[in-house]
Amino acid sequence: MGKSMISRVSGRTKLAAGVGGAVGAALLVAACSSGGSSSAGAAASGSPAAAASSSSGASASGGTVIETASSSAGTFLTDGSGRAVYLWAKDTGDTSNCTGACAGAWPPVTATGSVTASGSAKASDLGTITRSDGTKQVTYDGHPLYYFSGDSGPGTASGQGSDGFGAKWWLVAPTGSDVTAAVSSFTPGAAAAPL
Repeated sequence: MGKSMISRVSGRTKLAAGVGGAVGAALLVAACSSGGSSSAGAAASGSPAAAASSSSGASASGGTVIETASSSAGTFLTDGSGRAVYLWAKDTGDTSNCTGACAGAWPPVTATGSVTASGSAKASDLGTITRSDGTKQVTYDGHPLYYFSGDSGPGTASGQGSDGFGAKWWLVAPTGSDVTAAVSSFTPGAAAAPL
């Protein structure tokens, strides 16, 4: 009976199943290979947050700007275009532990030119580290900073409180501490007075 069932499946159905399987395998390979890319490779992929890691937050002089925004949860850091930036609880010291697929989902905030502070962000707390791929990642109070690929653009913070890749992701207060209150959206550029 098993043999007769197989022989009743048309050639067209067999072809469709084979092509569908091949397309699925190709998509899986593409997803896996892009997940392991660096922020530069992620920026080329076209995702809004990935592109932000290489171009957003830049000032007219070509540098990276870290500023602040406010919501009901308080004041926290953004880049110069109003995109939320996060710290990862798994990072230790000023070392980024987010590479490969992690960096695909959470692209590092990279330094272009000088890194400057605006709003309530403190220039003395800004710095950079060199990632394993040679790019300069922006730090604040020793915490490497990241974007979230799931944020649709300025004013969104859908990564807040996520525990992806084994630890929590938090918005960053101007004091350098994590903001643990719920935040999903905010008004970019709405910051408190400088400290």
